[in-house]
Amino acid sequence: MAKCIRCGRQLTAFSLRKICPWCKQHEAIQRGEIVEHDVPQPVIRRPWVRNESNISLTHILFGANVAVYLAMAIGSGTVVEFPGKSLLFGANYGPSTLTGQWWRLVTYMFLHKGIWHIAFNMWCLWDLGQLCESLYGAWTYVTIYFLTGIAAGLASVAWNPGVFSVGASGAIFGLAGALAASYYLGEFSMPSIAIRPALRSLAFFIGFNVLFGIGYNVFLSGNFGGIDNAAHIGGLVGGLILGAMIAKLAPHEGANRLGVIALVVVALLGVGLGVRRWRSGPMRTAQAFQALGGSQGDPVARLKMIIEQNPNLAPAHFALAQTYFEQQKFPEAEAEFKKVIELQPQSARARFDLGMTYLSLNRPDDAKAAFNDMIQQGLNTGEAHYGVAMALAMRGKHHDAIQEFQAAIKDGSDMSGIYSQMGNSYAKLKMYDDAISAYLKEKEKSGNTQELQNALADAYQAKGMTKEAQDARDEAMQLKSGDKTQ
Repeated sequence: MAKCIRCGRQLTAFSLRKICPWCKQHEAIQRGEIVEHDVPQPVIRRPWVRNESNISLTHILFGANVAVYLAMAIGSGTVVEFPGKSLLFGANYGPSTLTGQWWRLVTYMFLHKGIWHIAFNMWCLWDLGQLCESLYGAWTYVTIYFLTGIAAGLASVAWNPGVFSVGASGAIFGLAGALAASYYLGEFSMPSIAIRPALRSLAFFIGFNVLFGIGYNVFLSGNFGGIDNAAHIGGLVGGLILGAMIAKLAPHEGANRLGVIALVVVALLGVGLGVRRWRSGPMRTAQAFQALGGSQGDPVARLKMIIEQNPNLAPAHFALAQTYFEQQKFPEAEAEFKKVIELQPQSARARFDLGMTYLSLNRPDDAKAAFNDMIQQGLNTGEAHYGVAMALAMRGKHHDAIQEFQAAIKDGSDMSGIYSQMGNSYAKLKMYDDAISAYLKEKEKSGNTQELQNALADAYQAKGMTKEAQDARDEAMQLKSGDKTQ
């Protein structure tokens, strides 16, 4: 960042001037050209001074980001893009962060997706960081950086818990927010002639990055992933609040400022717990789902543990119900699906699966009632008519079942096997032409299977079409042996 050639004060971001507004006004007052009417407020203990050391905290943060980037580049074998390594290095990711790995709210600030990502962020950090450090002092500056970065990380996992978030931009937006709030509240020892250019620079920085982030996500993200605007907004809001509190409640370094920082830390802890309560249940459920296909522990036990901690967490009950259904523990599945419906009465998926559970328990009347409830409430009526048809067919009411199958198709149901099941009802009624037509539609819609060819063979045989029946049986045998698939 450039410095004034008169006094050495750091110039505002994106400035092309060589002399700061402060010195210009001072020289004009000395010449008697203007009368000073803005009285500087001696709030910041060491405002706009030269660095006492050649190495500042901004330099250290800059170096840490670059060092981590180089480590990621070495580990990935490229310096362009390496999103696949971000979780290993400590990216902010909802299922990991919200289930105990809170350290990711800090580590993600030092990770970047690739060369352009870190280049832009480090340019912004170098510019805004040194300005913020010179105004607030070293320890307040680094505190703002990390607290607003954590606020940005919480905003990210709250809004986008299923994506990887990396980068220093959330913390940089926090610095911009803190500076903007303090400038607006007039708490720096600067006259308005110096404040206005700084505010314009900050407004440009914030506006450009927000608009660029939106445009990039809409038009340019492609395969490289989007820009985490939730983190940007979370960091900006956190910075505005923290900057305003420092300016109004603790302009001087000391006990008041420590109190403000402590209050913000407590607030962030509360926000973190709130986000965890809101989002971690589904995240834990997702982890339990991942265990269904693996060998790491009993998924039922894990889901029961989640439910014990969160008794009203509908996704966990739904996951447990589906697990029971897959294990053919239908009474247990029934109880869990009912619990889901109690918690989420409009859950069409849970109502349909409950009806299918009743069918598996050979309780067609209960299944029909469950599916009819869906139709009355307008919940996935196509699937609901299909379920009613299955219940009617189980009771041998095939005429009514066919009408329900047709209603399901009319309502747009794309259930696999719907034409095959309707064909079975036609066959039971000895309407073999309609049965054959339904089976052929199922073949066209869902592909060929051994069961479908056997059903076709029976229908052909019942019509006396011996050759077609034999061809269908031969095809069924070929499908069984794996010689022919379609």
